[in-house]
Amino acid sequence: MHDSRRNLPQLLGEARRWFDEALLAALAEAGAEPVSPTQTQLFAALDEEGTTVAALARRMGVTRQTAHQAVHGLVAAGLLERAPDPASARQRLIRRTGEGERVHGQAERILDELEARLAERIGTQAVAALRAALEAPWGPPPTAGGEPPPAAGGSASSAVG
Repeated sequence: MHDSRRNLPQLLGEARRWFDEALLAALAEAGAEPVSPTQTQLFAALDEEGTTVAALARRMGVTRQTAHQAVHGLVAAGLLERAPDPASARQRLIRRTGEGERVHGQAERILDELEARLAERIGTQAVAALRAALEAPWGPPPTAGGEPPPAAGGSASSAVG
């Protein structure tokens, strides 16, 4: 019998897409400048005082080139600006413009509404438990030299062979 149970990363990805699609649709309906899911992720990864492209790429788990492309599109849309980095003459900080702050606030309100809709669908306790699990410290990811992930159904040797 084939186990059709989806793994947790798949489920988390589907949940993220649910929020991304609903957010983008609501922003479009409100007349906001069209943005991509990558651009919304970048927007959320920004610090208030600004963030370097390298730091954005790390936070998003993408290449610098991908982060640069997302920044370029958002600068062209008037939502972000490049500013000198006081800590480094060679780097620039990426930060929201006034319009970017307005759209960011609008997006945060929409996400709050989406979370409330999700609670209506799956229950407030389920949403609270999901939030608590995702906000809990997970520690660093297991690595080859560190603690291995637990094997399904027993010891690590039973998974080989």
